[in-house]
Amino acid sequence: MPVHLPDVVREYFEADKTANPDAIVQCFAEDAVVIDEGNTYTGREAIRQWMANASTQYTYTVKPITIALEHGRIVVTGHLVGNFPGSPVDLRYIFAFADDKIAKLEIVP
Repeated sequence: MPVHLPDVVREYFEADKTANPDAIVQCFAEDAVVIDEGNTYTGREAIRQWMANASTQYTYTVKPITIALEHGRIVVTGHLVGNFPGSPVDLRYIFAFADDKIAKLEIVP
């Protein structure tokens, strides 16, 4: 069964497929925060650098497999397959929003 994502979340995962940091950063609010692997990236430029570094280190694909609403946030479980240690793995993408942009994204196991 396909997972129906909110527009900006769908755009985020579509941009992630292209490994284009400039496309991904367009999904985020100016002062957005990303937390990934215990590191925090604040603001679009830091988020762009985070994605640029990730896309040069590893090749991967993400398939959203579930979506839930938890404490006012959208939680998408994604199945990642790639050339990174521990592949494949399911990760939780926890999204909070400001207007029609991502205000916060936390990626956790």
